[in-house]
Amino acid sequence: MNQKTMTRTLADLRKDYTLQGLSETDANPNPFIQFQIWFQQALAAQLPEPNAMTIATATPDGKPTARMVLLKDFDERGFVFFTNYNSQKGQQIAKNPQAALVFWWAELERQVRITGHVEKVSEQESDEYFQSRPFDSRLGAWASHQSEVIGSREELEQRFQQLQAKYNNQEVPRPPYWGGFRVIPTEIEFWQGRPSRLHDRLLYTRLQDGSWKIQRLSP
Repeated sequence: MNQKTMTRTLADLRKDYTLQGLSETDANPNPFIQFQIWFQQALAAQLPEPNAMTIATATPDGKPTARMVLLKDFDERGFVFFTNYNSQKGQQIAKNPQAALVFWWAELERQVRITGHVEKVSEQESDEYFQSRPFDSRLGAWASHQSEVIGSREELEQRFQQLQAKYNNQEVPRPPYWGGFRVIPTEIEFWQGRPSRLHDRLLYTRLQDGSWKIQRLSP
Protein backbone atom coordinates (compact mmCIF):
# COMPACT_ATOMS: atom_id res chain seq x y z
CA MET A 1 0.00 0.00 0.00
CA ASN A 2 1.49 3.32 -1.02
CA GLN A 3 1.18 6.48 1.04
CA LYS A 4 -1.51 7.97 -1.20
CA THR A 5 -3.67 4.85 -0.90
CA MET A 6 -3.13 4.67 2.85
CA THR A 7 -4.09 8.36 3.23
CA ARG A 8 -7.27 7.76 1.24
CA THR A 9 -8.09 4.72 3.39
CA LEU A 10 -7.60 6.69 6.60
CA ALA A 11 -9.80 9.49 5.30
CA ASP A 12 -12.55 6.95 4.60
CA LEU A 13 -12.52 5.49 8.11
CA ARG A 14 -15.63 6.64 9.92
CA LYS A 15 -18.40 5.32 12.13
CA ASP A 16 -21.86 6.68 12.76
CA TYR A 17 -22.65 6.68 16.49
CA THR A 18 -26.22 5.56 17.17
CA LEU A 19 -26.45 3.94 20.62
CA GLN A 20 -27.96 6.71 22.74
CA GLY A 21 -27.97 10.39 23.65
CA LEU A 22 -27.09 12.54 26.65
CA SER A 23 -29.49 15.28 27.69
CA GLU A 24 -29.23 17.85 30.45
CA THR A 25 -32.33 16.40 32.11
CA ASP A 26 -30.83 12.91 32.20
CA ALA A 27 -27.38 13.98 33.43
CA ASN A 28 -26.79 14.06 37.18
CA PRO A 29 -26.01 17.59 38.45
CA ASN A 30 -23.00 16.13 40.29
CA PRO A 31 -20.29 15.15 37.76
CA PHE A 32 -18.77 12.59 40.12
CA ILE A 33 -22.10 10.78 40.35
CA GLN A 34 -22.46 11.01 36.56
CA PHE A 35 -18.98 9.52 36.18
CA GLN A 36 -19.88 6.76 38.63
CA ILE A 37 -22.98 5.92 36.56
CA TRP A 38 -21.01 5.75 33.32
CA PHE A 39 -18.14 3.83 34.92
CA GLN A 40 -20.51 1.23 36.35
CA GLN A 41 -22.06 0.84 32.90
CA ALA A 42 -18.58 0.35 31.43
CA LEU A 43 -17.94 -2.36 34.03
CA ALA A 44 -21.31 -4.00 33.32
CA ALA A 45 -20.47 -4.03 29.60
CA GLN A 46 -17.27 -5.93 30.49
CA LEU A 47 -15.08 -3.54 28.56
CA PRO A 48 -11.35 -4.33 28.62
CA GLU A 49 -9.71 -2.20 31.34
CA PRO A 50 -12.44 0.44 31.65
CA ASN A 51 -10.20 2.24 34.17
CA ALA A 52 -7.50 2.84 31.54
CA MET A 53 -7.05 6.55 30.92
CA THR A 54 -4.73 8.86 29.05
CA ILE A 55 -3.01 11.42 31.26
CA ALA A 56 -1.41 14.46 29.68
CA THR A 57 1.12 16.55 31.58
CA ALA A 58 3.39 19.37 30.48
CA THR A 59 6.70 21.00 31.27
CA PRO A 60 6.69 24.52 32.75
CA ASP A 61 7.22 25.92 29.24
CA GLY A 62 4.23 23.99 27.89
CA LYS A 63 5.74 20.95 26.14
CA PRO A 64 3.06 18.25 26.51
CA THR A 65 3.44 14.52 27.04
CA ALA A 66 0.69 11.88 27.21
CA ARG A 67 0.57 8.21 28.20
CA MET A 68 -1.84 5.58 29.52
CA VAL A 69 -2.25 4.89 33.24
CA LEU A 70 -4.89 3.13 35.33
CA LEU A 71 -7.45 4.86 37.52
CA LYS A 72 -7.28 3.29 40.97
CA ASP A 73 -9.76 5.36 42.98
CA PHE A 74 -12.15 8.27 42.61
CA ASP A 75 -14.53 10.22 44.78
CA GLU A 76 -15.51 13.86 45.13
CA ARG A 77 -11.92 14.73 46.00
CA GLY A 78 -10.72 13.65 42.55
CA PHE A 79 -9.25 10.86 40.41
CA VAL A 80 -6.30 8.82 41.71
CA PHE A 81 -3.49 6.96 39.98
CA PHE A 82 -0.14 5.65 41.23
CA THR A 83 3.32 5.96 39.75
CA ASN A 84 7.01 6.58 40.33
CA TYR A 85 7.36 10.19 41.46
CA ASN A 86 10.71 10.37 39.62
CA SER A 87 9.16 9.34 36.31
CA GLN A 88 8.71 11.82 33.48
CA LYS A 89 5.11 12.52 34.44
CA GLY A 90 6.03 12.74 38.12
CA GLN A 91 8.72 15.32 37.44
CA GLN A 92 6.45 17.31 35.14
CA ILE A 93 3.68 17.34 37.74
CA ALA A 94 6.15 18.50 40.41
CA LYS A 95 7.03 21.55 38.28
CA ASN A 96 3.64 22.13 36.63
CA PRO A 97 0.87 20.52 38.73
CA GLN A 98 -1.81 20.54 36.05
CA ALA A 99 -3.05 17.53 34.08
CA ALA A 100 -5.74 16.30 31.71
CA LEU A 101 -7.34 12.84 31.74
CA VAL A 102 -9.25 11.11 28.94
CA PHE A 103 -11.37 7.95 29.18
CA TRP A 104 -12.48 6.37 25.89
CA TRP A 105 -15.13 3.64 26.03
CA ALA A 106 -15.52 2.85 22.34
CA GLU A 107 -18.13 0.12 22.75
CA LEU A 108 -20.42 2.59 24.55
CA GLU A 109 -19.52 5.44 22.17
CA ARG A 110 -18.45 7.57 25.14
CA GLN A 111 -15.58 9.78 26.16
CA VAL A 112 -14.88 11.62 29.42
CA ARG A 113 -12.37 14.46 29.57
CA ILE A 114 -11.10 15.83 32.89
CA THR A 115 -8.77 18.75 33.56
CA GLY A 116 -7.53 19.98 36.89
CA HIS A 117 -4.87 20.49 39.53
CA VAL A 118 -2.71 17.57 40.72
CA GLU A 119 -1.65 16.79 44.28
CA LYS A 120 0.02 13.81 45.94
CA VAL A 121 -2.28 11.58 47.96
CA SER A 122 -1.47 11.00 51.63
CA GLU A 123 1.35 8.69 52.68
CA GLN A 124 -1.27 6.42 54.25
CA GLU A 125 -3.21 6.12 50.99
CA SER A 126 -0.03 5.28 49.08
CA ASP A 127 1.03 2.71 51.70
CA GLU A 128 -2.38 1.02 51.72
CA TYR A 129 -2.56 0.74 47.96
CA PHE A 130 1.05 -0.42 47.63
CA GLN A 131 0.47 -3.26 50.09
CA SER A 132 -2.63 -4.34 48.14
CA ARG A 133 -0.55 -4.92 44.99
CA PRO A 134 0.69 -8.40 44.01
CA PHE A 135 4.12 -9.31 45.37
CA ASP A 136 5.85 -9.09 42.00
CA SER A 137 4.28 -5.69 41.27
CA ARG A 138 5.69 -4.36 44.53
CA LEU A 139 9.11 -5.64 43.55
CA GLY A 140 8.69 -4.03 40.14
CA ALA A 141 8.31 -0.62 41.77
CA TRP A 142 11.78 -1.09 43.27
CA ALA A 143 13.33 -2.66 40.17
CA SER A 144 12.25 -0.01 37.69
CA HIS A 145 13.77 3.47 37.72
CA GLN A 146 10.89 4.61 35.57
CA SER A 147 11.67 6.76 32.50
CA GLU A 148 15.45 6.46 32.99
CA VAL A 149 17.62 5.06 30.20
CA ILE A 150 18.54 1.40 30.83
CA GLY A 151 21.32 -0.60 29.23
CA SER A 152 19.36 -3.78 28.50
CA ARG A 153 16.35 -5.89 29.38
CA GLU A 154 18.73 -8.29 31.14
CA GLU A 155 19.83 -5.53 33.51
CA LEU A 156 16.23 -4.96 34.58
CA GLU A 157 15.49 -8.66 35.02
CA GLN A 158 18.67 -9.19 37.03
CA ARG A 159 17.69 -6.37 39.39
CA PHE A 160 14.24 -7.94 39.75
CA GLN A 161 15.71 -11.36 40.57
CA GLN A 162 17.94 -9.82 43.23
CA LEU A 163 14.90 -8.22 44.82
CA GLN A 164 13.03 -11.54 44.74
CA ALA A 165 15.85 -13.10 46.73
CA LYS A 166 16.11 -10.15 49.13
CA TYR A 167 12.40 -10.03 49.99
CA ASN A 168 11.66 -13.75 49.89
CA ASN A 169 8.93 -14.36 52.52
CA GLN A 170 9.18 -10.75 53.69
CA GLU A 171 7.04 -7.65 53.47
CA VAL A 172 8.05 -5.32 50.67
CA PRO A 173 8.10 -1.69 51.84
CA ARG A 174 6.84 1.08 49.59
CA PRO A 175 9.70 2.91 47.86
CA PRO A 176 9.90 6.53 49.05
CA TYR A 177 9.76 7.68 45.42
CA TRP A 178 6.54 5.79 44.61
CA GLY A 179 2.96 6.79 45.42
CA GLY A 180 -0.30 8.29 44.31
CA PHE A 181 -1.44 11.46 42.62
CA ARG A 182 -4.95 12.89 42.74
CA VAL A 183 -6.27 14.96 39.84
CA ILE A 184 -8.68 17.50 41.37
CA PRO A 185 -10.96 18.53 38.51
CA THR A 186 -12.00 22.01 37.55
CA GLU A 187 -13.75 20.75 34.40
CA ILE A 188 -15.30 17.42 33.43
CA GLU A 189 -16.79 16.86 29.98
CA PHE A 190 -19.07 13.93 29.10
CA TRP A 191 -19.20 13.11 25.38
CA GLN A 192 -21.77 10.77 23.85
CA GLY A 193 -21.48 9.87 20.18
CA ARG A 194 -24.49 10.71 18.04
CA PRO A 195 -25.45 10.28 14.36
CA SER A 196 -24.11 12.65 11.69
CA ARG A 197 -21.32 13.80 14.02
CA LEU A 198 -23.86 15.83 16.03
CA HIS A 199 -22.45 14.47 19.28
CA ASP A 200 -23.71 15.35 22.77
CA ARG A 201 -21.16 17.22 24.90
CA LEU A 202 -21.97 18.33 28.43
CA LEU A 203 -19.31 20.36 30.22
CA TYR A 204 -19.29 20.63 34.02
CA THR A 205 -17.28 23.59 35.34
CA ARG A 206 -16.50 23.97 39.04
CA LEU A 207 -17.53 27.35 40.45
CA GLN A 208 -15.81 29.20 43.30
CA ASP A 209 -18.40 28.01 45.84
CA GLY A 210 -17.70 24.38 44.90
CA SER A 211 -20.91 23.88 42.90
CA TRP A 212 -20.94 22.87 39.24
CA LYS A 213 -22.29 24.66 36.18
CA ILE A 214 -23.43 22.50 33.25
CA GLN A 215 -23.22 23.78 29.68
CA ARG A 216 -23.86 22.09 26.35
CA LEU A 217 -21.02 22.40 23.86
CA SER A 218 -21.32 22.32 20.11
CA PRO A 219 -19.89 19.12 18.66
